[in-house]
Amino acid sequence: MHQERTIMLIDGQSFYASIEKAGRPDLKNKPVAVGDPSRKSGIILAACPVAKSRGVTTAERVGEALAKCSDLIVIRPRMQTYITISLLLTEIFESFTDQVEPYSIDEQFLDITGSIGYFGAPEEIAREIQTHVLLSTGVWTRCGIGPTKVLAKMATDNFAKKTSKGIFKLGFDNLESVLWPLPVHRMFMVASRMTRHFTRMGLCTIGDIARLELNDFKRRMRQEMGKQSDIQAEYYWQTARGIDPSPVVASIRNQLKSVSHGKALRNSLYRKMEDIEVVLLELVVEVCRRSRRLGYIGRVVSVGAAETDGQRSASFHRQVTIPHPTSLSHEVASAALGIFRKHWSGMPVSHLYVALTELTDDNVIQLTFFDDRIKAYRLERVTDEIKDKYGSAAIMRASSLLQSGVARERAEQIGGHYK
Repeated sequence: MHQERTIMLIDGQSFYASIEKAGRPDLKNKPVAVGDPSRKSGIILAACPVAKSRGVTTAERVGEALAKCSDLIVIRPRMQTYITISLLLTEIFESFTDQVEPYSIDEQFLDITGSIGYFGAPEEIAREIQTHVLLSTGVWTRCGIGPTKVLAKMATDNFAKKTSKGIFKLGFDNLESVLWPLPVHRMFMVASRMTRHFTRMGLCTIGDIARLELNDFKRRMRQEMGKQSDIQAEYYWQTARGIDPSPVVASIRNQLKSVSHGKALRNSLYRKMEDIEVVLLELVVEVCRRSRRLGYIGRVVSVGAAETDGQRSASFHRQVTIPHPTSLSHEVASAALGIFRKHWSGMPVSHLYVALTELTDDNVIQLTFFDDRIKAYRLERVTDEIKDKYGSAAIMRASSLLQSGVARERAEQIGGHYK
């Protein structure tokens, strides 16, 4: 008989805001949020408990948050700092178990099944981790404990975050009494759309799904969502019952399926083809640079765009297969520009996206009669080395110096946010 696993999901409370307050003792009892203070239309990335008690919520506009809380202190994000501290948390967790799987920048799974005999009961381990993290970073952590990853996650989100100790254990023994009475939207991976489906089906709590026989639930799902819903039905039924065979995987690096870059734009500025093409080319350069760094070339180029004139909206996502796999900027750019010119309706563009897919290793490169591709790759790799050493803005195309260029701004950011 297999030993039941003991898994934790550890979450950093108001992660970005907590890091900022930890470095600024003068902000201890003040409402703090992380966002771009210079852009009232930007969004709040994180809000501390004090700010949340004043009505500030994550993902709302900075202007809306300031209207609710006039003394709110909005701090520009420092993404590199948050990443560094997230990696420090991983090191702390690895001192308790070698099975640590990052789930997001502020959440990580730990399988402590083999650690209990050495460190004590799961709750004791959780308290030790909380103390260690708080003293090291100033971040308060919450810990959900369960026999599966999905139960650990729901224990954190629904219970640990709501208790003063920040620790909650959810197992098969208290599943029916504790989890099942919760509204169905509190189940993992159930957002507003699925909540509406379940409500129309008369399934208002997690237990309403869990108590059904699987075949009966599949039948109801087919009636509500169509014949192709069996896989979804099985997933949600298993989630409601806490069933999740997936292990905690220390290495999350799998074979990449695509390399992509996107950029949200101020649609009032990107109305002309010449301005849009500057950004499109910059995205291509970054996609190709990352592909070379990872050792990939791709054969399919994809371009997506969102358009709006304030009253009408449109979008497209198209792809084209090129003659041979590549990560050369000029080859990908030619395909990307061709796609955009063909499918753009002419409205101002508010978002652009470029991707390279059908990836293969770049240890074999197709030669051609008319282009010296080896020389082109050497040139691009020298450019990559300069950027790696001196920063992404050390060398760039002249078009990026135009007003429409965003490469200089992106060079100061990670994931669209300031370093």
